Amino acid sequence: MNKVEQLQEIKQQYEALKARDLSLNLSRGMPSEEQLDLSNELLSMDVTPYINNGDFIDIRNYGYLRGIREAREFFAEMMDVRYEQVMVGSNSSLQMMAIILNYLVNHAESQWKQEETIKFICPVPGYDRHFNMLEHSGFEIIPVELTGEGPDMDEVERLVKEDSAIKGIFCVPKYSNPSGDVYSDDVVRRLAQMETADEHFVILWDNAYCVHHLTDEKIEIANIIQLAEKAGYPERPIAFTSTSKITHPGAGISAVAGSEKRMNDLAAEFSYQLIGFDKVNQMRQVLFLKDQENLEKLMEKHAEILRPKFKIILEALDKHFGGGQYEVEWNEPKGGYFVHLTTKDGTAKAIVDKMTELGIVLTPANAPYPVGHQQQDNSIRLAPSYASLEAVKVTIQALIVCIKLVYLSMES
Repeated sequence: MNKVEQLQEIKQQYEALKARDLSLNLSRGMPSEEQLDLSNELLSMDVTPYINNGDFIDIRNYGYLRGIREAREFFAEMMDVRYEQVMVGSNSSLQMMAIILNYLVNHAESQWKQEETIKFICPVPGYDRHFNMLEHSGFEIIPVELTGEGPDMDEVERLVKEDSAIKGIFCVPKYSNPSGDVYSDDVVRRLAQMETADEHFVILWDNAYCVHHLTDEKIEIANIIQLAEKAGYPERPIAFTSTSKITHPGAGISAVAGSEKRMNDLAAEFSYQLIGFDKVNQMRQVLFLKDQENLEKLMEKHAEILRPKFKIILEALDKHFGGGQYEVEWNEPKGGYFVHLTTKDGTAKAIVDKMTELGIVLTPANAPYPVGHQQQDNSIRLAPSYASLEAVKVTIQALIVCIKLVYLSMES
């Protein structure tokens, strides 16, 4: 079959999909209803016997800004840090990041707001909400490519050593959104100990997917907080995680970890905004999750729900594009919530637009790059977690048709 005949066949397949009047959405990495049901016990959990917690405080009342002891101890073990290095907050770690970034710009000893230009490194492809947060805070974003084992450290080290306007780096170090990168021990070590022109340089360590495995291999990464402390930069890393994709995103809890000095400074900053987070919910979450062993069992149930969706996508991509006839590359994540496609340059937006015409909403093309702009126009993120198996099947079938349609139209 020649190219003209292939294009005609693909156009017919596209029109057939269009006639189905689809309405599907794979744009954001949200847990499915089936995943949320795993934690429904939270909705009826009685915390009355635990009103007075281990520190003999009434969890219904004001106070305890850093979080209840039980929650801090749970996250300390989960993040492999000391209890004194943890603060537990509301359901949104993203909110905690935004507040802390604002503090670093305007109120911390760094006083970045006094400088004419402030910059931040973002490994790409990356998380669009990180980019938006930095833009909102007045940062110039410097993209650095991911290598499969984390950011290109030769480039990162060169940049931070030469330019004092670079104030930090945003990292999703494990099962990165959306590339699935897992930072190697060498990358983590180099981040922890590298020489920086700005003495207050920070690493915002968004470890959102630290327990979100998709395979039997439970990958572990090096401890950035311990390595930075040994290197003499204890205030450099600020680590974040949450129960958002573990229990209920709208009603979970988040945690921040760093040096004891950093936690003291952040507690003082947060005290201007609130007297305490929701300690009743913190207790509820801890009682439900119990310990790290029980957490692991819960996450395996999540993985059992997610694996078939990723399998459908990866097998379909391999079947249609594995032979190399079409220029399409993709990651095969061992954890996290996303599959990232790299298409032929100049085609991603057209492909996503074609999907939209079919009634299928994906994350905007090139969203994993700052301002949603990428000169190559070749980045597409798939978020299959929320959709049903049938919706994932239809979506990947449609995406394959749209990729072929755009490619063949360009060649004709």
